[in-house]
Amino acid sequence: MLELAHDLKSVWQAPATNVRLKKRIVRTLVQEVVADLDTETAETVLAVHWTGGIHTELRLPRRRRGQRNSTGADIVAAVRDLVRIANDDLIASLLNRNGLRTGNGNRWTRERVTSMRSHHRIPVYRATPEEEKSCLNLGEAAKLLGIAPKTLRLAAEAGKIAATHPLPDGPWIFERHILDSDKAKLIAHQARTRRNQLAGQTHAQENLFETVI
Repeated sequence: MLELAHDLKSVWQAPATNVRLKKRIVRTLVQEVVADLDTETAETVLAVHWTGGIHTELRLPRRRRGQRNSTGADIVAAVRDLVRIANDDLIASLLNRNGLRTGNGNRWTRERVTSMRSHHRIPVYRATPEEEKSCLNLGEAAKLLGIAPKTLRLAAEAGKIAATHPLPDGPWIFERHILDSDKAKLIAHQARTRRNQLAGQTHAQENLFETVI
């Protein structure tokens, strides 16, 4: 417990730390917060009085009249895609991993993703059996086609098979009807054939798609 007290940031950001626990931490550590306005700098001044007697001053820019801190359209679009394969917990993790923040500059949490979805009327993720999914992630799609995930990713990056990649550091999304198409089956067949022909050789895997029409 003493070690955790010296690493409050890790405790606060740990996935197991829920909102209720965070409130308990704040009530334990913070005695009061006094807010004031600095009209000369147009800032809100917060004086945090800690339980141990130390005071911290924080300055935040005041919101201008008519100003709105809304979530970026690119983030909304990414979440609209991600809900097809991921729940709110995973989406929050993906947004944070890509360095994205809320309109107020906060890290994403499951609650904030849920609130944003509700505001933009984005449907919630529904877990379904794999054989009934209309959209699959990279691993699921590769398994369906019977090829390696890396092979499928290279095909998607080369534009040989349609796929969605909402975030630079995030999952690929494949629609089942695309994977069931003749073109996707041809890519998978040629990849498997070429793999057998090149067994034991060291040719680059990118060559698997040079002959695909």
